[in-house]
Amino acid sequence: MAKRRAKGEGNIRKRSDGRWEGRYVAGHDPKTGKMICKNVLGKTQAEVKEKLKNAIADAEKLDFSKTGQYTVGQWMDVWFQNYAKVKVRPSSHQTYQGYIEHHIKPRIGDIPLEKLTTLDLQKLYRELLEEGRVVRRESEKQPRGLSPKTVRNINQIISSAMDQAIAQKLILANPTDGCALPKVEHKEMKTLSADQLAAFLREAKETGVYEMYYFELATGLRRGELLGLKWEDVDWERRTVRICRQVARINGKIVEAPLKTKNSYRTISLGSGAIEVLRAQEKKTNDAYIFPSPNGGPISPDSVQNMLNRVLKRAGLPKIRVHDLRHTFATLALQNGVDIKTVSGMLGHYSAGFTLDTYTHVTTPAQIEAANTMGSVLAVNV
Repeated sequence: MAKRRAKGEGNIRKRSDGRWEGRYVAGHDPKTGKMICKNVLGKTQAEVKEKLKNAIADAEKLDFSKTGQYTVGQWMDVWFQNYAKVKVRPSSHQTYQGYIEHHIKPRIGDIPLEKLTTLDLQKLYRELLEEGRVVRRESEKQPRGLSPKTVRNINQIISSAMDQAIAQKLILANPTDGCALPKVEHKEMKTLSADQLAAFLREAKETGVYEMYYFELATGLRRGELLGLKWEDVDWERRTVRICRQVARINGKIVEAPLKTKNSYRTISLGSGAIEVLRAQEKKTNDAYIFPSPNGGPISPDSVQNMLNRVLKRAGLPKIRVHDLRHTFATLALQNGVDIKTVSGMLGHYSAGFTLDTYTHVTTPAQIEAANTMGSVLAVNV
């Protein structure tokens, strides 16, 4: 009986055309049991010997019974269904799937997975920056290209899928390594001043949405967190509220979803003004949610932004996002002496350092004041 040759076993011979050839066993077909043989070529025996050594080493990192099985598009689908869907938040599923279906598969989906190169990806990112936006009625007036941030997000998704392909021994290296990614321009943070806040809250009261926006400004919650609040989360005696869920739009439906990070699960204290507002809201509603939709149940996150736009317009104020109300809360808290660690905890940030980096423009005046104070103290002792 012939001896079964082991994976990695190789030999070298000189071909009739004068070149040297190294042949090796890369693996065995799982169905037939037959050897999967590969070869390398070179002008000299020494050259082929080195190539054969490297090829055999690479063969240990690859499963040749599976390589060549997927195109990039097919692997992105497999990765999304079996890895991403399990790992990422449900609210991100639609975003991931949109990136794959609208941007990745149409442009590089037919490339064999093992042949995808850094250059292929570099060309993809350039095209997306120039004309990657999906044409929809609501985006007709927007630029044709995707933003640098979106392109970087797409690169991150591809990179995660390629890392998993390496783990499955489908490819040797991640082609996203070495890609030149576009720089994200830092957008200036928008907040409402004290005077603007007064005008905003007056108009919010006239419009009938005062309680929701006051509570947002008093707590700095993320939009989804605000809309996910239920009366059962309020501890009237301790004057606190638990943040333990969010409301999001997933696959076109308004649903409850887990929070962004483990630090987002938190309990925050409420001031007397926020308690008053909650009491007033309690009398206005008959729903499990503190800020429900007119028909009951969770309110659409889009509706909250639309309502905000109307209030700002009627108050003669510049357009901002709901998230900018969160920035307004943090900015005013820091400007009025609340320490950075407390603000960070209320915002649900993963560290006070992140909060400090985000609101460095607010803390700089406080640092200058501290420096001047120390200068005065030290001057007394000179």
